[in-house]
Parts: sequence; C-alpha cells; structure tokens
Amino acid sequence: MKSIFLFCLIIWTSVLCNAQAKTDSLLHDILTSDERSVLQDVLHNKDSFRVQIIYTQINRDRHNKPSFQHFFFNFDTNLYFNPASTVKLPLALLSLEKLNQLALHGVDKYTSVQIDSNYFWQTTDHTDTTAQNRLPSIAHYIRKAFLVSDNDAYNRMYQFAGQQEINRNLRAKGYHGTRITRQFLGLTPEQNRHTNSMRFLKDDGTVVYYQQPVFNPDTFRFDKVIKIGKAHYNRDDSLILEPIDFTRVNNLPLDELQQMLQSVMFPESVPETQRFNLSKRDYRFLYQYLSQYPSETNYPKYDSAEYYDSYVKFFFREGSHHMPQNVRVFNKVGWAYGFLIDASYVADFQNNIEFMLAATVYVNSDGILNDDQYEYETQGWPFMYELGQTVYHYELARTRKYKPNLKQFRMRYEHRDSKDTRPTIKNVDN
Repeated sequence: MKSIFLFCLIIWTSVLCNAQAKTDSLLHDILTSDERSVLQDVLHNKDSFRVQIIYTQINRDRHNKPSFQHFFFNFDTNLYFNPASTVKLPLALLSLEKLNQLALHGVDKYTSVQIDSNYFWQTTDHTDTTAQNRLPSIAHYIRKAFLVSDNDAYNRMYQFAGQQEINRNLRAKGYHGTRITRQFLGLTPEQNRHTNSMRFLKDDGTVVYYQQPVFNPDTFRFDKVIKIGKAHYNRDDSLILEPIDFTRVNNLPLDELQQMLQSVMFPESVPETQRFNLSKRDYRFLYQYLSQYPSETNYPKYDSAEYYDSYVKFFFREGSHHMPQNVRVFNKVGWAYGFLIDASYVADFQNNIEFMLAATVYVNSDGILNDDQYEYETQGWPFMYELGQTVYHYELARTRKYKPNLKQFRMRYEHRDSKDTRPTIKNVDN
C-alpha cells in the first residue's frame, strides 16, 4: 500500500507540474493557422524558446464600456524570463504617483530635479542637454524611458521612488509576483538598497523639496532558485562554465505586466486597489509617450535612422521600420540576456479595432549568456512581428457587435522642427 501511495503521489505531482503551463484553444488555433515560418518554429519548440503569450480581446457594449477576455499560450508564472526594460513601466507609474503625493510641496513631473551622490558608487545628475531647459525632471526621464527605453532614466526613477516604496506599493496593489531590486548599474544587492538624495527646484533655483538618501531595510524572499543557460561571461569577460543566477534580480510576470498596462489604459477595468494614483493629465502624458515615435519628438532629438518609428514596437517592427498610419501602439518592451518582451495595447483608428497583446521569447541557442550572440535579428524580432501581425489580422476580421469609439486614445503628437539644427542623438544606453 505504501508503494502504491508513493507511486500515485509521484504521478499526481507530475500532473500538477505539467499542468502549470496554460494554453487556450482559441489562441492556439489563431496562432497555428498562420503559416509564417519563424512563428511556427517557435510555437513548435515552445519549451526551448520559453515562449509565453497573452492575447486580450476587448469588446464594447452600446455605451462603449469595454470588457476583457484573456487568452493564453504556454503561460506559466513559474517560467522565469528576465523582464529587462519592462520594469520601466511600473517605475514610471510609481514615480508619477509619488509626485502626486508631493503636490503640496509645489512639486510635479515637470519640476527640475538635482540628483546628488551620497556614496562612491552613486552618480550625480544636475544637467540634461537633451531637455529643452537643459535640466533633469521626472517627466523627461519618463519620456526617454518610453521613447527609446533609456537605462539612465530607469535608474533615476528607481532612485526617486526608492527600493522599499517600489516593492511595498506594488505588493499593496496586488502585484505579488513583481520584484524590483536592482538598478542597471552593475551594483551589489546591498548598494541597490541605497538611493540618492535629490533636490527639486523652482525656476529661480530655490529648493522646494529635498529628498534624503534612503536605505531599504526590508528583506526579500528568494525561495525559488532561478538559473538559466549552461555558461555565462562575468563582468570581467571571463567565461564561467555554469548557468547565470537570476534568483535575486528583477522579476515581472507576464500577466502582471499586462495588468499594469491595462490599469493605465483602462483604469476602471481593474479593482480600485490595483490602480495607480494618477491624474487625468498624467494619463494623457502616459498615453502620448507610450505611443509617440522618436521621429516626432524634439526633446530628446533622437536620430530617426537609428531610433526609427517601430524601434520599440516589436509587434510591428519589420524591415521598412515604418508604422501603419492608422495604428498606434501604447506599449513597453524589453530585451536582455536573449529575452524579448512586449506588452502592448493596439488601436487602429481607421478600422476601429483594439486589442492587447503581451509576449516573451528567449533566443539563445548556444546557451551562453552575456556573449552578445543572441538570435534577436533572425528569430526574436521576426517572431514578435509575425505574432503581432497574426493577431492583428485576426482582429481585423473578427466580428464585433459594437464598434469601439477610440477617441480617448487619439493624442496630439509633437512634430519635428525642420529648422532645428541641433545634432541628433545616435547612441543611447538601453
């Protein structure tokens, strides 16, 4: 009897483990009906590519109120992917939320800020030549984080929001799987617990608010060991013949990333406790820079050949680098260690369709990390594009009882000044 019990326990445990990945028949059928080669190769080898997809149908009622239905392919909260730059989305939202709490001090997202250094590993930020007034601000950091996924902008938002507040606030909103523990500076876990002091200034240079340097004493639980690959290069460019350890780094599950974006685009669709405390102006600001192109932006003035319109629009990133005129994508992407991630809300104003799509894929066939030998060009970005186009064309053909009114997402975008002779920015750390 004991051996039978143990056998049954092993079988049941195996069933539970294999049942963790969720795939819905509708999304499976949509994806497998398309014969695009890279898409099918990834789908047929979903485990080695560590692919996860969430497709969200949006249907409106006669009053234009949206409802949401999520469909999954190989979705597994236990299947780790490195979130890379997608963590810039929650940092931007938390930064705006914190600024609203500081409004009584006369501080807003456009207030100039001076970031100081309190330890030898920290750096100052007192000027910003890419800003119109040549001074840093939280608004400008968010612009850069969304337009081209600037890493310094992320680090500065991390320093403003603070490690303790970031993680406590995300847990309070129900994002229990999300953990943001490090800046993109190669710091130790202990150094990442410290954040810089900073001063917010009036136009005349008067300090209106001073934020002290902060240390996070909270402990993190790292119950699950996460190791990926068969070898990696360390910071000294030495090959280490063992997997890279992601146990203590940033984590942002795909469903929580999707919900964060949904909470921005459709705040009333999520529980009030899960929303970010943002003003109407904050939402308009976010909608603009989640969807604006680098070529439309004057400050910063990015080189349009390097940072083309579809540069951070993976589901529409194809050879010509142009976006369809009738489509805007409100999204955040990330790429690092062979992982590509995109979470998008897509609005087609000509055909009156909308949907959400989030996906991640891992393209690192040699199993070596930090060698810069990832198949982004041949597999990663082509997969994301083919996935996006497959779902987009399905949506174009899908029957809706009521056409959506998308006017709330029509933004007034900037236009490049043809008389501006400033040199363009050709190289960004992202």
